[in-house]
Amino acid sequence: MATTAIPAKAREVRLASHVTDVVSEANFDVVEVDVRQPGEGEVVVRYDYLQVTAVMQDLMREDADLPMPTYKVGETLWGFAVGKVVASNSPDLAVGDSVEGMNGWQEYAVGPAQSFWKLDPDLYPTPEHYLTQGPTAYHGIVDIAQVREGDTVFVSGAAGGVGSLAGQIAKCLGAKRVIGSAGSQKKIDYLVNELGFDAAFNYKKGKVVDNLRKLAPDGIDVFFDVVGGEQFEAAVQAAAQDARFALCGALSGQVGDSEGAFPRLDIMTAIVRQIQIRPFATYHTPEQIWAWQQNFSTWLKEGKFVFPHTIVDGGLKKAPKALLDLLRGKHFGNVLVKLT
Repeated sequence: MATTAIPAKAREVRLASHVTDVVSEANFDVVEVDVRQPGEGEVVVRYDYLQVTAVMQDLMREDADLPMPTYKVGETLWGFAVGKVVASNSPDLAVGDSVEGMNGWQEYAVGPAQSFWKLDPDLYPTPEHYLTQGPTAYHGIVDIAQVREGDTVFVSGAAGGVGSLAGQIAKCLGAKRVIGSAGSQKKIDYLVNELGFDAAFNYKKGKVVDNLRKLAPDGIDVFFDVVGGEQFEAAVQAAAQDARFALCGALSGQVGDSEGAFPRLDIMTAIVRQIQIRPFATYHTPEQIWAWQQNFSTWLKEGKFVFPHTIVDGGLKKAPKALLDLLRGKHFGNVLVKLT
């Protein structure tokens, strides 16, 4: 068996209690556990980066109705992470291989080699580039909204993990104008000056529909929505004929605004303008992941794309607060916790 130094103990994060309102640090339990040696066909992985996403709050609810496994009280949380194999008892992975796994709320993971994905070191500049919500953004923009050349696209929550990718994908597909909404001037500057959005506005200032009509006087052809609430209602009013809506999330309802999860639909406007409204959930099929990875890699190499992310330093103990800060809108892009 190939191996490097493995500590006797390491930390992991478990669900202390289900979320009933909004997530707090009291819902997490950071514990120290034994790190066992790998059995036949198993490997030990030391995780370097963990990705935290807004959906994790919903996974912590007892009554969550989601197309993915929810968290159980007393059990380790799951989430995507990248790291290196430090011990191997399998011919499929060698010590030093970079891998991605789904059980990332722990410093060291032990399991069958088949439960980890070996990363191609030539695909991206760093292993961290694998930790995006790209398959969701790509599927929503390409397959659901079907963005094409000349479109005017509006992305809500554009500075977040999904929105910051969706807007850039739309530009790469030839969208004429991409508009984003965000909650601060700093985020607006980030969208326009660093991510290449054509325009952005602060949804907290003025009516959303007025901002949209000013920035898209001919209407929006595509709406990629991760927020819901007022921004969904405004997009209907500002929609062009035959507009396509891809509904990815309802963040306004996830962070305490109960009305935000239930926006009103102006049915007559939707009928007259023949708006296509398509909610979707991404199951991360191999085809979706492959399509995203190949295009992301190409666009990065061509200089057409920026990897929007925030790295939170301080180890696994900082992961709960990183999630809280993400939900409070304090971070840009995909949020990664540096574990080592």
